[in-house]
Amino acid sequence: MVQIEYLEKLNEEIDEIINNEFNKYAEKNGLECNYKNFNFIAKDNNKIIGIINGHYYYDEVHIGDFIVLEEYRNQHIGTLLMKKVEELFQNEDFDNYNLTTYEFQAPKFYEKMGYKLEYIRKNNKNSKLNKYFYSKPKRQ
Repeated sequence: MVQIEYLEKLNEEIDEIINNEFNKYAEKNGLECNYKNFNFIAKDNNKIIGIINGHYYYDEVHIGDFIVLEEYRNQHIGTLLMKKVEELFQNEDFDNYNLTTYEFQAPKFYEKMGYKLEYIRKNNKNSKLNKYFYSKPKRQ
């Protein structure tokens, strides 16, 4: 009998299944997936002060979670983390970087980083939760 289990965190086995299945399904459809997770942390001495993570797959780099601790903001930590992602994938052949953010978070920051707004999904209950969809072409 099939059982459904809730997990707070993924482990190596689950990451491997995701990677393998994405790649197999893409191959069946004449595509190359190359699914890879990425994670960078910024540290001040041994204290983690910033995190960025996401996935590289198909023809894009998707930034998932991105945060800098409040007391370290406006010190270019976010810019350094974003640049590390771009450095990691500079030799990969893909079309764009993309991400989402909410109105109350960092739209202006992403625009300063060269991201272009593609779409805003309005939230009817709270405009601070309007979701912004951004992309940035890979520099050639």
